[in-house]
Amino acid sequence: MATTRQEQILTTAASLFAERGFHGVSVHDIGAACGVSGPALYRHFAGKDAILSEMLIGISHTLRSGGRTRVDEATDAKEALDALVAFHIDFALSNPALIVVQEREWTNLDEASQESVRELQLDYVDTWVTALRSLRPELDQRTARAAVQATFGLLNSTPHSARISTDAMAELLTQMARRALLG
Repeated sequence: MATTRQEQILTTAASLFAERGFHGVSVHDIGAACGVSGPALYRHFAGKDAILSEMLIGISHTLRSGGRTRVDEATDAKEALDALVAFHIDFALSNPALIVVQEREWTNLDEASQESVRELQLDYVDTWVTALRSLRPELDQRTARAAVQATFGLLNSTPHSARISTDAMAELLTQMARRALLG
C-alpha cells in the first residue's frame, strides 16, 4: 500500500502528466510540486517511469476491484450494471487527471507494465460484459465487449467535456450510458 508521500507523488505526477505530458515533466518538476527535491523522489520510486507504471497499474487495480465489489454487492443484473455505471462515472469525474494520463501515456509504459494494465483492464471490461449480457442475452461476447468499450469512451471523455456541474454531468452520463448499453 502506498504511503502518504507516495500517494502525494502519484497524485501530483498525474496532474503534471495530464497537463504537460509524460515527456514534458521531469523528476525535478514532480519533486518541486511535492515540496521535495527531485532526488528525494527516488526514496519512493525508482524513477519517473516507475511513477507512471505504479499510477496506471494502480488505477487499473482500483477499477477492477471496485467493479467486482459493485457486482458482488448487487442483488440483480440491473443493479449490478447500474452500480458499475455509477462507479465508473464517479471515478472519471473525481480523477480527470488519471483518465487523461491513462488515455495518453499508456504507450510510455514498459512492456511488462503495459501487459499488467492490459490484463487488469480486460478483466474490468469482462466484469461489465458479464453484467450486460445478463440483461441482454442476445448480445454475443464480442458485441457486448464493443458496447462496453464504447461506453467507456463516452464516460472517459469527461475530462475533456465536463462544462456543467459535477452532479449534472453525472446524471447526464448515467442516462447516456444506460441508453448506450440497454438500448
